[in-house]
Amino acid sequence: MPASLEQKPLLGKFTLKSQIEVKTGLHIGGGGENLDIGGLDKPVIRDPLTQYPYLPGSSIKGKLRAITERLTNKPLNRPSGSNTYRYESDDLVDGFTEVDGLLIRYQGASTCLVSRLFGSTGGNNCWIDTDTVASQGLERVQNAQHRYIAWVNNSRTGRFVENANSQLNAGETVGEYMKVKGRNCPARLIVRDSHLSPQSAEQLKKVDTGLFMTEWKFENGIDRVTAAANPRQFERVPAGSIFEFELVYTVEDSEQAIEDLKNIAIALAILEDDALGGHGSRGYGKVEFKQFNFFYRDLEYYRRITDTSSDGSRIEEIPSANNIQELLDNFTGLSQNIQRRLPGS
Repeated sequence: MPASLEQKPLLGKFTLKSQIEVKTGLHIGGGGENLDIGGLDKPVIRDPLTQYPYLPGSSIKGKLRAITERLTNKPLNRPSGSNTYRYESDDLVDGFTEVDGLLIRYQGASTCLVSRLFGSTGGNNCWIDTDTVASQGLERVQNAQHRYIAWVNNSRTGRFVENANSQLNAGETVGEYMKVKGRNCPARLIVRDSHLSPQSAEQLKKVDTGLFMTEWKFENGIDRVTAAANPRQFERVPAGSIFEFELVYTVEDSEQAIEDLKNIAIALAILEDDALGGHGSRGYGKVEFKQFNFFYRDLEYYRRITDTSSDGSRIEEIPSANNIQELLDNFTGLSQNIQRRLPGS
């Protein structure tokens, strides 16, 4: 693949800060280093310096991605272990993923609202039309020959055909494709680790459960055939705990920014009606977002920082929202406020 001379655009940074209140016991596992008699089967993840429990940004981002994939009804085109599949854009442009002899259509990461938000890793089993391969100098898979693929516009799959003059089914279009090594797409969205608010940390220090700042949850699985008991112990962050939440969205395309932010807001709303962490179907991990604050910094803001003669440190805050419902109800006003700050407005 030839070296790209094109840098990804950077128009500004949009930051959302909020609080996550745990409504039911929450478990994000940290993996036990020791196996102690009478010890916990499933400890929570903790900050190595303070030993406080925290919510990893990777767990929150992964959950938001999974929600967005379901929200947008993306096809499953990438093997993910244990006979499961997930969705990913195989390249920056549209194409087909070859999985077990099946050609699955994917949307290129340049326009796919899931991949441009959360990022994607290029695949080695993707087929892209030969004109794009030639014009963009894409790296071909060794010894691969061009093939013809036929598909229907609204279909999720395609099929190989002999040539451009092959007999087609009703509604099918045919094109010439080449198997290439797909390109990666860095994520525009950053989700920070969420740490306990100072007030919540002080409250949890006073919890008397025999565990530091957490609670035990005892469960007992019963084998439906033998009636054998399988007792187990989980460590959970207690209900009422509050974590500081922050995400940063990099604005690369002013026309796509509002759509991306809207999908983030919807994903947060769905997360409230879903669960964060493990064992959500058994009541764990109900969370609620509150006290949203928004900030936008364009490139001029960062350039002004070095100008000590002006008040470069001042950040113009965007009107806040108290909860997710208020965020959704007022999203039109919020998006118009942000739109005015974007280049080209």
